[in-house]
Amino acid sequence: MTKRLSPPEALIYCMFTASTVDRTVSTQELERIGSIVGELPAFKGYARDWFSDEAQACGQVLGKPGGVEAVLDLVTEALPRELRETAYVLACEVVETDMTFRKEERHFLEMLASRFNLDRLIVAALERAVKARHRNVSAE
Repeated sequence: MTKRLSPPEALIYCMFTASTVDRTVSTQELERIGSIVGELPAFKGYARDWFSDEAQACGQVLGKPGGVEAVLDLVTEALPRELRETAYVLACEVVETDMTFRKEERHFLEMLASRFNLDRLIVAALERAVKARHRNVSAE
C-alpha cells in the first residue's frame, strides 16, 4: 500500500512526474526541482537534497501499471485547494526548464489541471507566466 503524502511531498511528486512523463529526465529539470525546494516557503525546513528520496518513491509509483493515475490520485488527496495552483505552476516550471515541451508533458499538465478542477483561464495565466519567466533574451 502506498503511503499518504504530505503537501510538500505531493508537490515533489507533481514536479518529478512532469519531468519523467516523456521518459527523459534532464539534468536541468532535476536542478530546477532542487532550486525550487531550496527557494519556496512550501519546503521550509526541508533539506535541499530531501527531494531525491521523494523522487525515488514517486518513480516507484510511476513504474507500476497505471502509475501516472496513481500519482494523480495521491497528489489530489494530499493537496489542499490552495496548493493546487502551486502544484500546477511548479509542474509547468519543470517542464519549461529545458525549453522542450513534449506532447506527453502537455498531456500530463492537462490531466493535472483536470484532476485539480483548475479554471482554464487560470491555467492559461499560469502557463503564460512560466513561459515569460523562461523567455531567452539574446544579446545583440
